[in-house]
Amino acid sequence: MTRYHGLGMVFLMLVASHAEAYGVGDNSRSGSVNTCTKPRFTDFVPADKAVVAPGSSFSFRASGNTHPETIKVTVKGIPATIEVGPKTPGTSVTVHGALPAELKNTYAKILIDAQSNCKGSGSWLVKITE
Repeated sequence: MTRYHGLGMVFLMLVASHAEAYGVGDNSRSGSVNTCTKPRFTDFVPADKAVVAPGSSFSFRASGNTHPETIKVTVKGIPATIEVGPKTPGTSVTVHGALPAELKNTYAKILIDAQSNCKGSGSWLVKITE
């Protein structure tokens, strides 16, 4: 019976070494070419949960890996007109826009969607007065 145990161990070691070569091991993600680095959004103005007037301007920064032409902003489901600042490769880009003037006396989520090598999104909430 020990002869078969020895053959079984050799077989398992061979299978394990081949599986690791094909990226099945625990470290397979670290060397992967298809890693996803989502765009990040920071420096929201006005701040989250701020009270603002209808039609107020807003701005934020998108991380350097963001493709500027893919940035889309909606406010409470309404597409916002935005201006994307110039981008130098590897640096973040500033985005400016204005809240829709028709939104009054309500809370509104400012939602950002953009692409890098994968899709990312961000948002923040403001209270719009009359």
